[in-house]
This record gives sequence, C-alpha cells and structure tokens, in this order.
Amino acid sequence: MTNAKGTLVCFAAKEEARYFRKLAAHRPEIEVLLTGMGPRNAEKAIRAALENRRPSRVITAGFAGGLSPDLVARTIVFQAEPALGLEAQLRAFGARQVRFHCAERVITTAAEKHAVHLSTGADAVEMESQVIHSICREHKIPVATLRVILDTAVEDLVLDFNRLMSPDLRIDSRKLTMVLLRSPWKIPALLRLQKLSATAAKRLGEALARVLLD
Repeated sequence: MTNAKGTLVCFAAKEEARYFRKLAAHRPEIEVLLTGMGPRNAEKAIRAALENRRPSRVITAGFAGGLSPDLVARTIVFQAEPALGLEAQLRAFGARQVRFHCAERVITTAAEKHAVHLSTGADAVEMESQVIHSICREHKIPVATLRVILDTAVEDLVLDFNRLMSPDLRIDSRKLTMVLLRSPWKIPALLRLQKLSATAAKRLGEALARVLLD
C-alpha cells in the first residue's frame, strides 16, 4: 500500500455527490468514491478502495434523515474525530455535531423515526457511515461523517423506497413507474423531493468545499 495521501470522500449515490464532484473536479488530491446504498455495499466498496491506496483521511458524506425534531431540512450535521481538526470550520459554516444511527433499510415514516430516536438516542439516520468508520479504524485512517438532512423527523417520505429497491439496493425504475402509474397524485410530492435533494446536495457540497478545498 502507498503512503498516506489525499482525501477519499464516500457517497452512496451520484445524486448526493454531483455538486461536490464539480467543485473538486480539478483537485487531484480529492477522490470521490460511490459506494452504493447500505452497509453491505459500503463495506465492499471501502475495502476495495483501501486495498491499493491509503488516503490521509476519509469523509463519508451524503443525505441523512432527521430523528431529532429540531433538525430542519438542509441542516449540515457531522461526527468527526478530533485529530482531523474539522470541527471549528464546520461549526463556523453552521453545521451541528450529532449522533448518527446506521440503519439496514430506509426509515420512511415519522412514526419509525420517532421510535428509532427513542430507542437509540441518535439525532440522524443514514445507512453507510458506521461500517466505513469501522473499517477506517482497522486501517488507522482518520474518518469523519458529514451529511445533510433531507427529510425531517416529523415527515413521512412520499414513497416507501424499500419496496422499490433491487436486491443490491438500487432504485428499480420499473417498480417506480408502476407505483406512480397506480398513484399519480404522488408525482408532485416526488418532484418536490427531487428539488429538495438538489438543493441539499448543493449545501453539502459547499460544506465539504469549506473544509476540504479552501
């Protein structure tokens, strides 16, 4: 393995990474890794990524769901090892340090979020960071989670995305089409979620740029 060099930034999906990728396109010290959704895909991707290189630090980034009722959409939330020295910059950007819960499936309803919040004490939920942190600790690589709240604790997602997934946790376009054909009244809400996703990804990209590119 090569000497520690550069920063590896992990996203589950291209929609999360799109804005930051543009900002970092001409920065060779920054590498973006798309892991796929969920802990299994994340573990496979990060282990493969670390086989032949050793970054100086790893950032796991993307969307998160709010569990704490006071987290509004587009809030930047983070959990970072003190050795990385990111906390002051992130707080200056308006980011909040939180506790994450890593789920095996998408938490889709306000009732589920409330139950997870009560049972875990976590403030936000996502699906990949825990396993990435664990593997980075194995390799003694400093790691941080930096995410943006997409859906808040008090709202249901417009669709149960778990029912639309293929076995490898990708959205199955045929399943999505069938659901929307049966429930066309959900299309405006889905379009609003897509618009929110774009603005959330922009906010996340700006936060990453603040700590990685300035």
